[in-house]
Amino acid sequence: MDEALRYMVRERAGYRCEYCQLPQVYAPVVCFHIAHVPARQHGGNDDLANLALVCPHRNRCKGPNLTSIDPETATLVPLFHPRLDAWDAHFAADGVVIIGRTPTGRATLRLLRLNQVVWANKAWPHSNLRSAMADMGRRRRRPT
Repeated sequence: MDEALRYMVRERAGYRCEYCQLPQVYAPVVCFHIAHVPARQHGGNDDLANLALVCPHRNRCKGPNLTSIDPETATLVPLFHPRLDAWDAHFAADGVVIIGRTPTGRATLRLLRLNQVVWANKAWPHSNLRSAMADMGRRRRRPT
């Protein structure tokens, strides 16, 4: 994958994780990943339409998964797809906490641990970073 393609993915995402919406600027010691959605092992390719900017923690949590269990209904549902789904349709922000609005949102929230941030192999609630995000006008998913 060439640098021009990586730049386009980062620009399109607004330099935010496309799952938890954490801005790269709040994670200066880690490099966000360019992830395949779906993963290569499921037929994903390097086309811009199949790539997403993802923080390392979400990328590790998601792995190659395409589905998960909705904790409310106990049914298997597709995970949020940053290229096909609107963030605001599946998630809401309650102060500094992300809420799953739909079965897909709830399953993604749980599997990717969207309200958790990891630094130096320690897990902390995302709220301290999200408080800072609130001051800068918050996340906005742009349609693709």
